[in-house]
Amino acid sequence: MNKAESQRIAGYLDSTGYQAVRSFREASLIVLNTCVVRQSAEDKVLGTLGLLKGLKKERRNLSILVTGCFVNSGIEGLTKQFPQVDFFFRPGAYSELIGWIESQDISGAGQTMNLPVHSSPCALVPIMQGCDNFCSYCIVPYRRGREVSRPLEEIVHEVEGLVKGGAKQVTLLGQNVDSYGHDLPEQPGLADLLARLNSMNGLARLRFLTNHPKDMNPKLIEAVASLEKVCEHLELPVQAGDNDILKAMRRGYTVEQYRELVHAARRRIPRISLSTDVIVGFPGETEEQFENTRSLLEEMKFDVVHVAAYCPRPGTIAWREYQDDIAREVKRERRSKVEQLQAAIAGGINSQLCGMPVEVLVEGRKKGKWFGRSRSDKLVFFEDDIDRLGQLVKVRIEKTSPWALQGEIDDDNYPERRNVNGTA
Repeated sequence: MNKAESQRIAGYLDSTGYQAVRSFREASLIVLNTCVVRQSAEDKVLGTLGLLKGLKKERRNLSILVTGCFVNSGIEGLTKQFPQVDFFFRPGAYSELIGWIESQDISGAGQTMNLPVHSSPCALVPIMQGCDNFCSYCIVPYRRGREVSRPLEEIVHEVEGLVKGGAKQVTLLGQNVDSYGHDLPEQPGLADLLARLNSMNGLARLRFLTNHPKDMNPKLIEAVASLEKVCEHLELPVQAGDNDILKAMRRGYTVEQYRELVHAARRRIPRISLSTDVIVGFPGETEEQFENTRSLLEEMKFDVVHVAAYCPRPGTIAWREYQDDIAREVKRERRSKVEQLQAAIAGGINSQLCGMPVEVLVEGRKKGKWFGRSRSDKLVFFEDDIDRLGQLVKVRIEKTSPWALQGEIDDDNYPERRNVNGTA
């Protein structure tokens, strides 16, 4: 979501006459888009603000703007605490940014922010803001507010513009994307939006995230199964594999309900890949409860597991009601155990693709190799002399690891490559 918002802000600033520069020290305007989901992220924000304070002393004409989840309702307090910042605006509150730019009497100010600048074939489109769930560990609802969905036709119009601009894949974003549309008069669901976008000419792939298990319904699973442009991949955070911990987290489902949801998705979409999120060391988590989580991961065999150690976020329910009583070294050990388990599981899953052709949407080039992702969200690298950016190519996998796949363009599918290499 932050990446999508940064692209949108950059696009607006481009339209007003600003030009992007490579470093802080070259800039006359710096916009810091922040994340504070974890303490380490907030620490990084504070460190950057300290760096910018020194820079501001050197260059009085420098303007510093801050947005993102660091900006809460107490903007007056933030202004006093960080006098080096010229303007704070709430995440997604583009009208506030436009108002500040207009106040600077900048040529081109006042334009709308309908479309972001994007240089990749993959575009990010926020379809809603906020979250109504109030999981006990999460700061997001306090920083981004309650759920607000964008009108369906507005989203369709934006995607049409992005596709005309060269986007081949669109990822629909929301803090809880499964509840899209419940607050709109017509109450369209995410499955309805996917169906509308699926018929769009020029669009090759659709993705969406992040899901909440309690809000995922059979209609959405059916949409993933039946709509040809919707990729066979779901991000489905479980957070814990113990019912008492899930209850303390206020997740709204049980392990048994989550397990059945995974089975339902796999029954309807046999080739689906699944990724999940896990928090270890939640207050009061016993060794037995951690082992329940570890056992669930071993049973479910996810393609990807994002694991984090619990850290208290001031203002959340867990911060108010629970003591952070799990030692840091215990959290590190539990996180390491999950990472080791998942490396073995992912390695096994990916090894099954060795020798197989996979369709890859090429996103860019890194260290002399093209890279992109399969429909199941596997990162794939390959070499080729031809410019493949934005193309859908078939790559035969030759080497696998838990984190990425390596392969070669399938010559049988690309006669032009055979001609280039003199093998036709």
